[in-house]
Amino acid sequence: MNTKALKICLSLVFTASLFTTGSSSAHALGANEAPKAKNVILLIPDGMAPDATALARWYQGGTPLALDEMASGLVRTHSADAAIADSAPAGTAFATGHKSHTGYVGVLPDVANMPGQAAIAAEDAKKPVASVLEAAKLAEKATGIIATSEIMHATPADFSAHYPDRSNYDALSEQQVYNGIDVVLGGGSLYFTPEGRKDGEDLVQAIKSSGYNYVTTPAELNASNSGKLWGLFAPKALDYDMDRDPAEQPSLADMTKKAIDVLSRDEDGFFLMVEGSKVDWAAHANDPTGIISDVLAFDEAVGTALSFAKQNGNTVVLAVTDHGNGGLTIGNADTTKTYDEEPLSTFIAPLSKAKLTGEGLEAMLNEERSNVREVMEEYWGITDLTDAEEQAIREGEDSLNYIVGPMISKRARIGWTTGGHTGGDVILYSYLPDDKRLTGVLDNTDIAKFMAAALGVDLNATTDRLFVPARQAFEAKQAKVTLNEEDPQNPVLVVTKGSDTLKLPAFKNIADLNGQRTSLEGVVVYNGENVFVPQQAVDLIK
Repeated sequence: MNTKALKICLSLVFTASLFTTGSSSAHALGANEAPKAKNVILLIPDGMAPDATALARWYQGGTPLALDEMASGLVRTHSADAAIADSAPAGTAFATGHKSHTGYVGVLPDVANMPGQAAIAAEDAKKPVASVLEAAKLAEKATGIIATSEIMHATPADFSAHYPDRSNYDALSEQQVYNGIDVVLGGGSLYFTPEGRKDGEDLVQAIKSSGYNYVTTPAELNASNSGKLWGLFAPKALDYDMDRDPAEQPSLADMTKKAIDVLSRDEDGFFLMVEGSKVDWAAHANDPTGIISDVLAFDEAVGTALSFAKQNGNTVVLAVTDHGNGGLTIGNADTTKTYDEEPLSTFIAPLSKAKLTGEGLEAMLNEERSNVREVMEEYWGITDLTDAEEQAIREGEDSLNYIVGPMISKRARIGWTTGGHTGGDVILYSYLPDDKRLTGVLDNTDIAKFMAAALGVDLNATTDRLFVPARQAFEAKQAKVTLNEEDPQNPVLVVTKGSDTLKLPAFKNIADLNGQRTSLEGVVVYNGENVFVPQQAVDLIK
């Protein structure tokens, strides 16, 4: 073996050793060896490819990321019927321990034909299944969700709602409001107002009426002392961190710290899910500045969670993306023959000139887009814009980051294989009590099972308790069951037996028995075909 080959071999052995243990003193655990923990924090950098962390690390001068010491394994990402997963089924796997179908949020698939997947019985298709958050809530633990997207976007919705269509924001957001989550922080305030909803409901008022402190600015977030907290800081998604105005929107780390402060007051412990949503969006656009922006912002949130866990001593912290995206590589076709001769500055220098992401540039262009060259020079350091590139920016109808991302990528020799998701394994990061690590190649469903075991909750039992097929259960009690769809946006299950009439509005935790209103421990879920209710609702009919 020559000297160069020997060095490579030794480097690979050393790297593999670090990757397996996370640190020299860490203890390895398999997927079936979850330690009992009071708290679990799951952080998801949606769509983050392995090269994204390397790029972000080099961008900040090679300083290690908070994630680095936690690297411990790999996770398989396929869905029930596809090798490359959409965020909805990928998040469903993390949340519930079940694989699902593209676009399905918190429900079983109707087709499961990937190798190793059991077929889905016809009666189970699209059936809601309980999330770790819902199981933790029934165990009297505090719960929270955070996202930089709209809060009812696929991943946060996977932990807090159920519907076989991720685009049905009305159904998903309504469930979130009525699902009894203690802390909810993110974007999407438009979809909680009558103006932003097909059903015309005022969910902001419903949030306030339920005893939450509803905040919309970082100052209000910091000032809140409430144990029930909703914060929505933008009409739609939050800005990329590089573009963010700190007076208008909190950082992901700010939201994570506040959520931990609130949730850790619960003596029974807590479950918290944190998503860095727009890593994925930047990857779709092939915009490396957006990737760097939000990977570093996500890593700061990881550092916040990790600091708490080390001090607390009874907290599991996991970080893992739901799928790759974009096929990002440091190096592209232009470096085929020069890859080992290129200095670091080849890749980083063009990116370090950017003051905004591709999305952030939009606000700097005037209405006629006649100042393209000035904006690209001032905010992206590009002084050699071609006439064709200028025209593409001026005439482009897509989001600007989709147009300019590839431009700076070319100059920085950053490669992309796709504008969509990818199907490879992703890196698992873990920190467990006593400095343990979760190791090996896991399935994405193992993440939910591991978290449930750590918290001491039973996902199957929670599903049986929260999602009883309503018609079957009530008819077994000789009751009559009808679905009132006079208002198609607000269907109501009506159950009658003798002199009793029970009304169960879809997507709420409300039961009205003979005019007496009761709060249920879970929401009523209508999947477009069947209604599922908590056992508590069934027990109201004698």
